[in-house]
Amino acid sequence: MKKILLTAINAKYIHSNPAVYNLKACAGEYADAIEIAEYTINHRSEYILQEIYKKRPDVLCFSCYIWNYDYVREIAAEFHKLRKEVPIWVGGPEVSYETRKMFAENPAFYGVMIGEGEASFSGLAEYYCSGKEMELKSLAGIAFREEIEVDGICYTAPRPPMDLNQVPFTYSDMDEFQNRIIYYESSRGCPFSCSYCLSSIDKKLRFRETDTVKKELSFFIEKEVPQVKFVDRTFNCNHAHAMEIWQFIKAKDRGITNFHFEIAADLLSEEELTLLSELRPGLIQLEIGVQSTNPATIEEIHRTMRLTKLFSAVKKIQEAGNIHLHLDLIAGLPFEDFERFAQSFRDIYALKPNQLQLGFLKVLKGSYMYEHRTKYGIICRDRPPYEVMQTNWLSYDEILSIKLVEEMLEVYYNSGQFEVTMKLVDAAYRDSFDFFLELGRFYEKNSYLDRNHSRIRRSELLLEFLTKDQKMPVDLVKESLLFDLYYRENMKSRPFWAKNPAEFSRITKLFCKNGKLSHIEPFFYHFPKKEEKAVSALPEKLPECIYVLFEYEKRDALSHQAKTTEITGLEVKEKWENARMKF
Repeated sequence: MKKILLTAINAKYIHSNPAVYNLKACAGEYADAIEIAEYTINHRSEYILQEIYKKRPDVLCFSCYIWNYDYVREIAAEFHKLRKEVPIWVGGPEVSYETRKMFAENPAFYGVMIGEGEASFSGLAEYYCSGKEMELKSLAGIAFREEIEVDGICYTAPRPPMDLNQVPFTYSDMDEFQNRIIYYESSRGCPFSCSYCLSSIDKKLRFRETDTVKKELSFFIEKEVPQVKFVDRTFNCNHAHAMEIWQFIKAKDRGITNFHFEIAADLLSEEELTLLSELRPGLIQLEIGVQSTNPATIEEIHRTMRLTKLFSAVKKIQEAGNIHLHLDLIAGLPFEDFERFAQSFRDIYALKPNQLQLGFLKVLKGSYMYEHRTKYGIICRDRPPYEVMQTNWLSYDEILSIKLVEEMLEVYYNSGQFEVTMKLVDAAYRDSFDFFLELGRFYEKNSYLDRNHSRIRRSELLLEFLTKDQKMPVDLVKESLLFDLYYRENMKSRPFWAKNPAEFSRITKLFCKNGKLSHIEPFFYHFPKKEEKAVSALPEKLPECIYVLFEYEKRDALSHQAKTTEITGLEVKEKWENARMKF
């Protein structure tokens, strides 16, 4: 029996590739002939080539995406030089469109599975491993090199959309997925037609049987999997389906597993919002694609979205304080120039999501945006991930400015490591976009962008910027940054502006009874509470210091920051007197 090697090159180690596991599971009686090999883009291509070669496959298959396609092309070309007799098959969204061009650019590729691959791969496994007399032309959903064809490529009949219930459950052996994110699919297809997205092409919206989904989610919960990430494009497009699954995970929750869903917030009903407010903090997290707040842009990209309802739903979810919210924006969309994009940013930033993902348009082959790129004046990179560089509305200089905003946003807001200081910044800087832009230009001017910085160093750089800008008292900034540093961890080293801990060692002994799991620090300001999303004014300096106790064994379920308790000077004095009396 021939050996088929299914190869995945993931973006990170913590990611897994559900596609290759699905393919193997669908091979049925030929599954024993199939081996899975997973690597990451952090591996050297030479290493991956060597490892694949040593496995001695008779058929080599690659799962192709925008993040790994360059690796696949290079490795496949080098492998083909060594083993010309081994057919190389590819599949995935990166090779399912413009296949003639793909074959012309990649002479090492022998065949491609177009679109959904499970049933097509099942046929290929039978073709290579059964020993039966079969013709590749009899298999639907593929294209391959065939000399007798006029252009050298044979295209077989398209394969109809697959019944999602026919895809086996692939996670029975969890040993292969230790310390990795589990990806799960309860539906395929999308009811919407967003012009930048490939999911809009698949109009056949299909759902896995709810009873099957429940059984499989029970397995993850019982195995205490840390995170299950649903890859459904719009999880709540079917109200009954979403409600039943959310009710199920609420009932079965053991306090360990987190579930990630991509949803359309404007579709949430009052019933769904009520249920979401009742979930354990940290049980689920929600990703909401806003992309733009410009009505003209939303209409042009064929997106169905009611912004007023979306904003209302986001605020109601935040009121419960139990769900991590991740909102998305895309720069480079039609009808959105620099200032209008800045306004979209301000609109979403003002909602104060846990994360604001600022991405750039990827002009994906097969999408409406790709087909109309000339109309929009889009200039994008020729290599994956095909990111926009210029449009009729945005120059490359402006794109670069937005990239500065993106980098500063990631470091100082999305990281969650500067929560208190960012709230104070809101009170001092009324324009959030301009703040991140100016901070990015400060980094750029001082050549700070091309280096990796520690958290303390990031704090020092922000202190340097805010000190020069003089919109906030320097001592306030120093204290808020110190608060943020200890909010996340009990640091081994202290920033240069922090007081010598020997000055308050006596108080530390009084209040910190569990060593590294707690810390106490003096401050002259009351800082915003966790539930305060934003503040309108900077705090006044106190006449005498207070102490804040950080308890690391009692962390917030969403931010994972320490529980904090303010301790007044009077409380310190009373505790000290009581301690003296005991002796």
